[in-house]
Order: sequence, then C-alpha cells, then structure tokens
Amino acid sequence: MTGNRLVRAGVIAVLLAVFGVSGCSTTDTFEQPVPVPDIDSTVKFKKVWSRSVGDGHDDDFLYLAPLNAGDTVYAASADGELMALEAETGKLKWERDLEDRIFAGVGGDRDQLYLVTREADLLALSRKNGEELWRKALPTEVLAAPQSNGALVVTQTTDGRVLAFDTANGEKLWQYDGFVPALSLRAAAAPLVGGDVVIASFSNGKLIALSADAGQPVWQYEVGQPQGRTELERLVDIAGQPLVLDSAVMVSGYQGKLALVDIRTGQEIWSRKASSLQAPMVGNGNIYLSLANGNIVAYRGSDRRELWLQDKLSWRQLTQPAVYGNYLVVGDYEGYLHVLASDDGSLVGQKHYDGDGIRVPLQRLANGNLMVFGNGGKLSVFKLKERN
Repeated sequence: MTGNRLVRAGVIAVLLAVFGVSGCSTTDTFEQPVPVPDIDSTVKFKKVWSRSVGDGHDDDFLYLAPLNAGDTVYAASADGELMALEAETGKLKWERDLEDRIFAGVGGDRDQLYLVTREADLLALSRKNGEELWRKALPTEVLAAPQSNGALVVTQTTDGRVLAFDTANGEKLWQYDGFVPALSLRAAAAPLVGGDVVIASFSNGKLIALSADAGQPVWQYEVGQPQGRTELERLVDIAGQPLVLDSAVMVSGYQGKLALVDIRTGQEIWSRKASSLQAPMVGNGNIYLSLANGNIVAYRGSDRRELWLQDKLSWRQLTQPAVYGNYLVVGDYEGYLHVLASDDGSLVGQKHYDGDGIRVPLQRLANGNLMVFGNGGKLSVFKLKERN
C-alpha cells in the first residue's frame, strides 16, 4: 500500500478505517448509517437487460465503472473478465478472460481500451476483440480509470504521480509528481484528458492543469485547504472526477468546496462551501451533490441558492446523483437504488439491487436508459416508470 496511511473512503463517508504500514494505529470513527427509509413509491424500475460481469469488485475496494461508448458498453471485473455489450440489448459482442487481476478501468478512446492490473501494469487492448496490444509497468497502484484523448493515455497513481503514454506503442511521454499528504482517502478521481491540457485532482485539495504535450503545470486551483491540528481534520481530498461544462470544470472536494473554474486559466468563477466524495451533477437547471454525510443537496444553477436538502439517507455512502428526467437516482453501500424528485428532493422510488453494494456512479446511456453496476458484478439497464 502506498503512502504512510490511507483512509478507506467509502467504508463511510467521513473516514472509516485508517490503516497502513506496520506500527500505525487503527481507528473506527464514523457515524451509523440510517436505516433504509420506508417510502410510498410512485416510481418503479423496469429492467431492459441484465448481465453478470465476473465477480465484480470481488471484495476489493475498487471503482471498476463500465465504459459507456455510445452503442457499446465495455465492462471489466476484478477477476479479469472483460466484455463488450450492445448498449440497447445487452447482447454480447465479445468477451475475454484476462490472466490478470484488474484494479482500475475501463478507460478508452476510439480504437483502444485501457485497464490497470493489481501488479500496476497499464494494459492497452483492442476495442474490436479485447486483444492485448501492449503493456507498461507503472510505479505503484492505480485506482482511477486511465483516460485517453486518442494520442496519449494518462494514469494517476495513488501516490500522486500522473503519467502519460503514447497510445500507439505505450512509450512513456512524461510524468508529473504531485504531493500526497501522510493521510489520504483511498479514492479514485480519474484525470480529465483534452487535446491541449490534462486536469488532475490530488489528495492535498489541489486541482492542477498540465500541458498535454509535456506535462508542465499550467495552473492550479485550491479546492480545499487543510485545517485543524490532526491529520484526520486536515483531509481535503478530491475523490470525484471534475465535471466538464463548456469552457469550465465543476469540482467538489472533501472538507472543501463546490466550485466552477475556468478550464483555460484556472480562475474561479464561483464557489461555495461543501464537503463531498463525489462529483457534482447538473440537470434541469440545477446542481445536485451527494454530501460526505450522505445528505443530497440541490442548488439553483443561476445563483447557487440551496433549493432543498434530503437527509433521510444520511451516512449511506451515496454515489454521484444521476439525472433521469425529473428524477435523481443514487446508489448506496447496501446496494439500494433511491429515486428522488428533482424539484423538491422527496423520495419517490426504491429498489434493492446488489447485496454487495453500489460504489461506482450510475450512468445514462445514449438512449436515455439508466445503467447500474453493482459491486458484486451485476450490470443492468433500467427505465423508470410511474406506477399506475
């Protein structure tokens, strides 16, 4: 395990277990999750298709989100199963049993898929059939899915290094060494890779833009500033991938803030105090955020005024909200899906999906359907329907 100590982000939002090298103490300071609320459901889930993807996360604390590539979904499991599925029907296009344990992925571009193994090898695979094209050894473990713009693929290690490789042959192009504090969350904020710039999030609360050609710093923005006397109090990780909005990025951090930043200059457009382990979501003219304490908040996009706060899911380790029409959908650590009305935050639907929990964000497919990947490997696509 890299770093002196890591906090398992997700075993509970504010800090579940601190662990690390021999001699470090272990602590269990966390709030008890509220029970699943009883609600009168007015919305139901209608299954479109479902598949089993190996053993899912296989009891490892990973973030193996499927790659939504329009008409095709690519999904991988920790035990090395990789498959390509038709997004509309779930029909299997191809599958491949890899000989490696997988720790990070799936990333991809027009031609290739990218995964990182438990032994910290970066794999490039063909999108046509999953054939391995090349592999490169990384300095230490990676939890965030590699990201590519077609010319370079970028990975970020848990000890703060950002590395770029040529997609054609795996040649290392550059490396940037970020700072990682002694205590950090075991999180997976994937970098953003554009044509000219790479934006990486760090566990010291910094958002840093690097030139895509050489990895040189262009600007940096402070999402959170460490405060307090203890390392626990000073945690300011950015655990969710920033959200791109035209010429700006929206980012949120643990014990930090929610902010909109100019993607060219790093200048703050606006910010407000917030604490979250998830990326924000935008829809219906509003901003939605799962807070670190399990509450969900909605802000009006025009002035960031708080519209509502839903606190009946406190400490249930919620995923990033997904917008589905006039609804929001989140998953939790016990594998429940919760549906909220986007206008007032009321709970209007519920489904127990995966007993192993749901960790990766839900995704909207090109046809508008909702894709859910549970920790146990269950991959499903749903439509939401109002009950008669």
